Amino acid sequence: MKKGYFVTLEGFEGSGKTTLAHKLYHIFLKNGFHALVTKEPGGTSAGDKIRKILLERENEGLGYKAELLLFAASRSENVRINIKPALEKGLIVICDRYFDSTIAYQGFGRGIDMDIIEYLNSIAIEGIIPDLTIFLDVDTEIGLKRATTLSKSTELRFEDEFLQKKEVNGKLFLERVRDGYYQIARQNPDRIKIIDANRDISLILKDIIGLIGTHLSLKYKKEVILNL
Repeated sequence: MKKGYFVTLEGFEGSGKTTLAHKLYHIFLKNGFHALVTKEPGGTSAGDKIRKILLERENEGLGYKAELLLFAASRSENVRINIKPALEKGLIVICDRYFDSTIAYQGFGRGIDMDIIEYLNSIAIEGIIPDLTIFLDVDTEIGLKRATTLSKSTELRFEDEFLQKKEVNGKLFLERVRDGYYQIARQNPDRIKIIDANRDISLILKDIIGLIGTHLSLKYKKEVILNL
């Protein structure tokens, strides 16, 4: 059984995941907790190489099955090297994306068989389920506008499919992904909480800190107040 506490952030590019993950990391340190922040795909030497293959626009022709297997490989390394050891040591781990991304993007978005995705995820995560998952729900147009202003706007291969108006059954790619996140949240109401990410990041952070404080209070059986 893991000793630490595991938080994952989910959502589109432009939802604020990466910024919030690092803000949470520093808040935990400020409040006396040992913490680790990581990301997917990436977080390890091999994972960072896989990230470049998966997300850069120049790799547009990558097949869906290859895409799925690469995500699973990156996740497996991140769990083995970062997440599992940190949790076993009692750290708070914050991960920018985790297995829910694969279900939403490759399952609901790509239409890959969910049984295959579940099987690959089960191998990669070694039984490690987040204590809390925050789905940062941002309007697709707002998220894209934010994302394209970032320095790593080359990492928008999935968002390009929305911009190029590629429809399946009358829905654009990111619309299918967003629907998927909502369905995953309905199936896991205790673990997944939906946060309105169209607002100022300070308001979003305040809501997340409130949720985590409540969770940690239950875990440690005493009131935990996280100061910003």
